[in-house]
Amino acid sequence: MDNSSTLITPAVPRTTSQRLKSIFSGSVGNLVEWYDWYVYAAFSLYFAKAFFPQGDMTAQLLNTAAIFAVGFLMRPIGGWLMGIYADRKGRKAALLLSVLMMCGGSLIIALTPGYETIGVAAPILLVLARLLQGLSVGGEYGTSATYLSEMATKEQRGFYSSFQYVTLISGQLIALGVLIALQQTLSTEQLESWGWRVPFFIGAFCAVAALYLRRGMEETESFTQKKDKPKESLLRTLLRYPKEVLTVVGLTMGGTLAFYTYTTYMQKYLVNSVGMSKNDSTMISAATLFLFMLLQPIIGALSDKIGRRPILIAFGVLGTLFTYPILSALQGVQNWWDAFLLIMLALIIVSGYTSINAVVKAELFPTEIRALGVGLPYALTVSIFGGTAEYLALWFKSIGMESGFYWYVTGCIACSLLVYVFMKDTRHHSRMDRD
Repeated sequence: MDNSSTLITPAVPRTTSQRLKSIFSGSVGNLVEWYDWYVYAAFSLYFAKAFFPQGDMTAQLLNTAAIFAVGFLMRPIGGWLMGIYADRKGRKAALLLSVLMMCGGSLIIALTPGYETIGVAAPILLVLARLLQGLSVGGEYGTSATYLSEMATKEQRGFYSSFQYVTLISGQLIALGVLIALQQTLSTEQLESWGWRVPFFIGAFCAVAALYLRRGMEETESFTQKKDKPKESLLRTLLRYPKEVLTVVGLTMGGTLAFYTYTTYMQKYLVNSVGMSKNDSTMISAATLFLFMLLQPIIGALSDKIGRRPILIAFGVLGTLFTYPILSALQGVQNWWDAFLLIMLALIIVSGYTSINAVVKAELFPTEIRALGVGLPYALTVSIFGGTAEYLALWFKSIGMESGFYWYVTGCIACSLLVYVFMKDTRHHSRMDRD
């Protein structure tokens, strides 16, 4: 009787400072992981020759983009394995493991000699490193989304969970900041020779620091109150939520494709298609990403007031209507400011997805299956649509049909819009409130 009473006694509510401390610790690790992930995209313009010396710039970028896409193939496996681990052993344990794997991947890339030194072994090691990082990031998203959503209060869930993309974008911004700093201090020849290795060493070092911070995180109340209950196979449990799984796939498809189009691919697009310098493209990417980052908690907080569904629908409608015009106009821009304003407009639209997608997915599933339910279908969808965005864009360009990619992005956003229109608003129908 005493034991039963102990199990159902609610935990003492955490203070705002305790919640903020845990969210900060989790978010810093998230930032480092995404820095390591995006450093690859930010510096591929410089290390493409080191691993793939043959062919013109588009051919070299296609090779590095293909490996970028290969890294995404591991994300569903990471979402599956780490989701199960997080739902069995805890959100904290899974987040510690994911940042450790990212550290290993960064070190491999930093230390791998170029093609001229070890031949085909160089791109093989690059692939292996990206597979390890893909496994890490695949597990990070679902666990991080779950952790931040569970750590937040009901009234501020949208606001707190938006910090997943704040730190994700921050990681990308820091990667670009390192690139800008190196561009200002090293010549192009030095960057292509050895300078591109510096950010990967930085990432490995920061991952160790993040590991230390995450050791001090608190476990969420939702998990600690559920962990003593017997569980069936988690994959079998997940199969009892087919509608929720398909909802995650549908709402992610257009959003992730748009996100990767206007972030990781845009830097290359400005150089390879628009004809801007590498330095200008990097500065534009950094400026737009910084403002994009600031939008996340604002729109996340707005979703706590008006609901998640209206914001998702706004993204779907505006993305369907304006993707083709924005990308077409970008191809013909003549100056820095025109490019900046067009990309910023696109990212404002995309914020309707990025700011709240984590909390929407977390609110779909019960505690015992939440990390796996969020992580696995999301990772599968990102691998198919986000991971191939850059490669498909370059492929359309290589066959002389670059505008075909614009229509592809538009069509995927339109498909997601249908999901937004017919789904329930998770702010009012959250499974987190039934646990």
